[in-house]
Amino acid sequence: MPYTFKLLFIILFVFCTALSTIAVAQQKKIVIQVNATDEQLAFAGNEIIKATKDKGYIATITSVSDASMKDGIIVSFISDSSTSIKTVKDEKLKTPKDLGWQSYSIRVKVKDKLKTIYILAADKTGAMYGGFDIAEAINLKTIDNIKESDNKPYIDRRGIKFNIPLDLRTPSYSDMSDAGQQNIPVMWDMDFWQQQLDAMALNRYNVLSLWNLHPFPSLVKVPEFPEVALQDVWRTKAKIHDHYSLNGDGYVTPELLANHEVIKTMSIDEKIAFWKKVMTYAKNRGIEVYWFTWNIFTYGAEGKSGITDKQDNDTTIAYFRATVREMVLTYPDLAGIGITAGEHMQGSKSKYSNEQWLGKTYGQGISDALVKQPNRQFRLIHRFHQTNLKEIQDAFKDYPGPFDLSLKYAIAHMYGIPNPPFVKPAMTIFSSKLKTWLTLRNDDIYSFRWGNNSFARRFILSIPEPEKVAGYYMGPDGYTWGKDFLDKNASGPGQLIIQKQWYSFMLWGRLGFDPSLNDAVFYKTVEAHFPGTDIQTFIKSWSAASMIFPWITRLSWGDVDFKWFPEANISRANYKGFYTVRDLMEVDPEAGSRIRNIVQWAQNYKSNSHDTLLSPLAVADSLSGYASTALANLKKLPARKPGVSSEWDYNLGDIEAFATIGNYYAEKIRGASSLALFNFNSQKKDQDDAIKHLSNAKAYWIKYAAIYSSQYKPALYNRIGNVDVTALTEKTENDINIAKNWVPGTIKEYQKKTQTEVPFRN
Repeated sequence: MPYTFKLLFIILFVFCTALSTIAVAQQKKIVIQVNATDEQLAFAGNEIIKATKDKGYIATITSVSDASMKDGIIVSFISDSSTSIKTVKDEKLKTPKDLGWQSYSIRVKVKDKLKTIYILAADKTGAMYGGFDIAEAINLKTIDNIKESDNKPYIDRRGIKFNIPLDLRTPSYSDMSDAGQQNIPVMWDMDFWQQQLDAMALNRYNVLSLWNLHPFPSLVKVPEFPEVALQDVWRTKAKIHDHYSLNGDGYVTPELLANHEVIKTMSIDEKIAFWKKVMTYAKNRGIEVYWFTWNIFTYGAEGKSGITDKQDNDTTIAYFRATVREMVLTYPDLAGIGITAGEHMQGSKSKYSNEQWLGKTYGQGISDALVKQPNRQFRLIHRFHQTNLKEIQDAFKDYPGPFDLSLKYAIAHMYGIPNPPFVKPAMTIFSSKLKTWLTLRNDDIYSFRWGNNSFARRFILSIPEPEKVAGYYMGPDGYTWGKDFLDKNASGPGQLIIQKQWYSFMLWGRLGFDPSLNDAVFYKTVEAHFPGTDIQTFIKSWSAASMIFPWITRLSWGDVDFKWFPEANISRANYKGFYTVRDLMEVDPEAGSRIRNIVQWAQNYKSNSHDTLLSPLAVADSLSGYASTALANLKKLPARKPGVSSEWDYNLGDIEAFATIGNYYAEKIRGASSLALFNFNSQKKDQDDAIKHLSNAKAYWIKYAAIYSSQYKPALYNRIGNVDVTALTEKTENDINIAKNWVPGTIKEYQKKTQTEVPFRN
């Protein structure tokens, strides 16, 4: 190399090195003072480290304070009430308002160029949440303006309802479905649970409720009944059909067992070790684990040692008492058990009442375990379902621990009105001593990504008397919230549902903890998730699209899951199947929605009667308005690429699908309203209008089916059955034929339907 070039190279090297040194020097230091051996706080510390990536920081974790540090940021975790108080006094910080259960305070002290952020908490979970706030502020680039705050949970316990498909021989309510079967091996994958529990913690969920008809043979060994414990994990290779019982009967048949496959070889000891690990991991994320059962089911134990599902079988009672005892003793990190007095109980046909049986089995089994572990707090949650309060209190008056009830808050459809009235009659029985859990059933949305922070915020704030609410758990019965297998274009197992629906889970978890959380946090998070996006336009489109199902479900109310599935305008085949235009005319709107039924509206129109309820046409206008807003803003964004499996393209497809079926429902409501007028007025113009609107509805359905099928597969869902959106297109032609052949006077008058069940006991 000639001398001139050598000299030039040396000068360039020195210059670049100097620039690099200056750049490193200009990076801000973040020192995270935390005990790295503490799993919860280390997780929060690592989230802070992760957030600093590519943002101009040098971040380190240490348990030792650095008195020589003169500039940068120190994040100091203090997760003990006594040391928190001492730190407040020593550093002359503002006294926190509350350092109770999972609460935390953030305090900021600035000296010259050094900023110290204190996270003060009485427990590790509160401190962990404070650490998440710091990580979020770094990620959203608001750390320089972080403010002091006091934070405590609005609802103490915020959870996921997870129907868990453990094994062919120990099914959940959701096993008779594609998602249930596909997710059996996923449930025995530790990587899945680590991702699931991490995501839950970050979104401030602190309860994982696992629901199964009879999980015990897959989870414990019982000395008195050693043959009950199941080895290995089984799944059937036989075809799952769409007409299984709605009450859990017949889920394990000789045909299914004869065509089984072993998908994982495991001894019962290895299974126990696995679930201990899952529960310990959950504990290290501040998450309580509960197992819920329906009764009386004996899947996996039936026929062994004289065990049957008969309520007056004393051997079955002895087995349940022993297996519940072993469940408590085997899993030290298990927080509690939830029970149901319904579905398969025999009540007056047995020598023991339902509650007597539950007391003799679950109540005594837990009590037996707590005799051996007297300092352990173990919660029992009794679902207020097909039972009454006096019988419950009589059977469990001596229960040695926290005892709560549980109600379905919106029956099966949380995406209806944001303030459902169903539990209000029952709230008078609750107090600070006897609290209730609320089940938030989401049997509305399985395929699409939902996101409307205003609806979620109002829903949480509308929960009546939150001081009487122990917590909530949110989830479906008709689907399994494990991995997503609906995605048509992805290769291999899909992403986790909690990852796919990340924004929805963030909304419900974060607002459950703090319903006053500023919208800017959500919008900035979406912006960070989809960098370079016109976020205001995207949020307007997504928020509007997400109101489609709440509005159609308000008008077309099917209280339990098999009666209404808005993704496909369908119910279970032996209920109504595809909702026809006549079904829509006759269905009652959701209680509390203040919407007028279509037939009654037409009767009122004929008689020139007026009231203050919303007309069905106003609902149609709301639907088409939301659809129009969603689609207009969607056009301002980069176009979706059908067939591309990027999250962005899928999100746009979901918005378009929501909006398109919204237009379908709007036109169908208009068609049903015109047909109802024709029924009472016999005017041909009304019939012609009905045919026109229903023809428009068919065109929208065809478009909806094209969007849906470009992203998702047809699927068998539990309780609803097979759903193929494209195949349902022919049903939309039937609506047109119904209108063409309608005879005035077919419907004589509006007949209000009566509920078959008392809602708050569901």
